[in-house]
Amino acid sequence: MKKHSPNPPDNSGNDARLQAAANRAIDHYLRSESLQPAPEPPATLFSVTPRADTQTLLVNASETLNSAREMASTLAFDLDGSQRSLLLAIHQLVEMGGLLVDRALEQVA
Repeated sequence: MKKHSPNPPDNSGNDARLQAAANRAIDHYLRSESLQPAPEPPATLFSVTPRADTQTLLVNASETLNSAREMASTLAFDLDGSQRSLLLAIHQLVEMGGLLVDRALEQVA
């Protein structure tokens, strides 16, 4: 019977290099994932995406403070005495925070 292919070349010198390359590939694709620590679940219910830019964060903070200011203002006029004074003080703090955020937003824009 005739042989259809020639004798295979002698690979004895390449076996060590081939084995090392195979081990590197296995380490890269299989073992590295199992060695990496699992990501921790967020400690809070809500989180801010790390991809958000500064201007977007400031705009959202400004809108949140404006909403808090309106709620405090509306509730303050339904209360009397020390509770009203306390809510107006909270309103003033929120207003000052809003002014700071608006100023920072002007500097970023």
